[in-house]
Amino acid sequence: MKISRLSGGLAAACLLISATCSTASAQGARDAYGNPKAVPSPRPMGSPTTRRTPSYAKQPTYSTSNSTTSGVRFGFRAGLNMADLQGDAVQSFTTLAGYAPDGSISKQLRPGFYAGLYATLPIGPGFAIEPGITYAEKGAVLRGTLPFPALDFLNANVTGTARLAYIDVPVLAKVFITPGLYLYAGPQASFLVSGKARVDASVLGFSAYKQDFDVSNQLRKVDFAAVAGLGYQFENGFGLSAGYDYGLTSLDANNRFSAYNRVAKVGLNYSF
Repeated sequence: MKISRLSGGLAAACLLISATCSTASAQGARDAYGNPKAVPSPRPMGSPTTRRTPSYAKQPTYSTSNSTTSGVRFGFRAGLNMADLQGDAVQSFTTLAGYAPDGSISKQLRPGFYAGLYATLPIGPGFAIEPGITYAEKGAVLRGTLPFPALDFLNANVTGTARLAYIDVPVLAKVFITPGLYLYAGPQASFLVSGKARVDASVLGFSAYKQDFDVSNQLRKVDFAAVAGLGYQFENGFGLSAGYDYGLTSLDANNRFSAYNRVAKVGLNYSF
């Protein structure tokens, strides 16, 4: 009788100790990120066994609507420039190149490209400062014809191209108006890398004369501009943008004429 009671007491004590240890183990178990693990619910007898996929804490992702959580990001941008010169543009580069036709002259946009790097520095929710450095082609295209109607059959014309290249250093303020969609604006300093005027004459569609003139020593080495535009940044890092550079400094170093850079641009970017 005593042995039976003793065996029953030992069995009850073992069950109590086992239940206590199981509860403490379930409460103290945590995953790799320090989050408490959920206690599995009891499964009815005979129910099919299912494989559980481990759950991990979601890592922070880049947010275009609240960049304060993403930290500093670097990126690359490139695109197309459509450049123009406003002011005494016709007089400026025909004079610098020694080309002064008496016929009619028309001015056209000069296509070019730009490419460079930037850093996005979050300041507050939906707001960031973005400095960058970019190589950009600028200038304009001038086309002239001979002032002799009797020679129109020759289809003679002269093309003068202002071929300018700069290193642009913008410091932009970016404001997100919706997740992904932003406006930007800011100042830009541009440092002259190359300044040339190309004269190309043709007759009956054949090139008759082509000459490049280096005019960089007659241009200001630094140009300042106001920059503005808009863009869209996708969550995968890619983005689109379009903007306009409004030159504020006359290009002629000797103050003989007033000509200002104007550039419309579209491009792609990728943030790392």
